Amino acid sequence: MNVQHYLDSTYLKTPDQAGLSISDNTKVVAGFIQEAIEEGFKLIMIRPDMVKLADEMINEANSKVTIGTVIGFPEGTFSLEEKLKEAQQAIEDGADDLDFVCNYEAFKRGEIDLVKKEILEGTKLGLAHHKIVKWIIEVAALSGDQIIQLSALIKNVVMANFKEENYSSVFVKSSTGFYKTKDGLPNGATIPTIIMMLENASPLPVKAAGGVRTYEEALEMIRLGVKRIGTSSAKAIANGQIANGDY
Repeated sequence: MNVQHYLDSTYLKTPDQAGLSISDNTKVVAGFIQEAIEEGFKLIMIRPDMVKLADEMINEANSKVTIGTVIGFPEGTFSLEEKLKEAQQAIEDGADDLDFVCNYEAFKRGEIDLVKKEILEGTKLGLAHHKIVKWIIEVAALSGDQIIQLSALIKNVVMANFKEENYSSVFVKSSTGFYKTKDGLPNGATIPTIIMMLENASPLPVKAAGGVRTYEEALEMIRLGVKRIGTSSAKAIANGQIANGDY
């Protein structure tokens, strides 16, 4: 199996988070983009301010690697207007995939109409521009019941408002990789959370982000039914090595 076609190679650290200068962090991003081109990964996932750089490098290399970026990242508490503005700019800069962080805190507070509205409007914007849209639900911040409910909510909004031909372009995604857990608990995809997502998001596809650290774990996720895997160690996983990244 060619796992490269499932891998979204990911680098989302700011210079401060990486402990680097702006120029050095940009060099790291460029290295990830170049690696994605050379290895033939499905996608390179970077911050919105790096989308133009990725677009330039990929076009220059005449590569088929697609570009993803994050919207409302990582907390998901941006207003709908802020998220739509950020997404529109990313589209104009050359992004192919828009990974919105769902306002899971609003969901936990019972503000269901707010969450439904952002899913509807964010998905509408992305699909209108022929983009892939993913909704990050941040499984580590949710209980099992909440994972089930939020996955189903996203599915229901999409099925009620968009045509069946669009379903494959709207994902439910597990994690940002930046959520701080207590006691060393996983902050990314796990087998139990992915199973819950798959069972309740279907027919929408699922992306397992964070926590996939070996080729075997990637294969296991693919066998379960995920269509994408987000990792900061895509090359190591593809080469059968153990990932040493933190996502």
